[in-house]
Amino acid sequence: MTAAELFETFDSDGRPLGLVPRHEVHRRGLWHRASNVFLFDSRGALYLQRRAATKDVWPNAWDLSVGEHLQPGESFEQAAHRGLAEELSVYDIALTPLGDAVRGCVEIPEQHIRDCELQQSFRGVYDGDIVADPAEVAQVKQMTLDELAAAVTAHPDDFTPWLRSRLRAFGWM
Repeated sequence: MTAAELFETFDSDGRPLGLVPRHEVHRRGLWHRASNVFLFDSRGALYLQRRAATKDVWPNAWDLSVGEHLQPGESFEQAAHRGLAEELSVYDIALTPLGDAVRGCVEIPEQHIRDCELQQSFRGVYDGDIVADPAEVAQVKQMTLDELAAAVTAHPDDFTPWLRSRLRAFGWM
């Protein structure tokens, strides 16, 4: 039997509550931390990943370059680098924070999920090969921000709520 993935949880004021299994965190709507990475090539096209069909939340939806929950004791930047390595085989690139960490919640009532995250977003530039982990990522493609904004406007449900939220927050759509 595989051990449950544990998240550090927090109250609404950011005080630590302790470690809680992932499924309980999402079922109970507990605050936890996540890193988001917007990975661009040097021409300005954004790498997007389509989530694997086996993902429990938003399978087959287009998402950020990388979205990663933090492991206990991990910093936002460490989680961003870990996610890049694990999901896309991208190593040792410079990441720049995009603003401060923000709070957000997304509810999926039919799955009994209330995903409440304190998120820090990062921007990176990369022109090498991408080797996606098929357990996490079904496909990777690149789009300019204008192309992405048009696609999200035309077919919003093809994209995760977190991606749509961050694109709006950064004024990219």
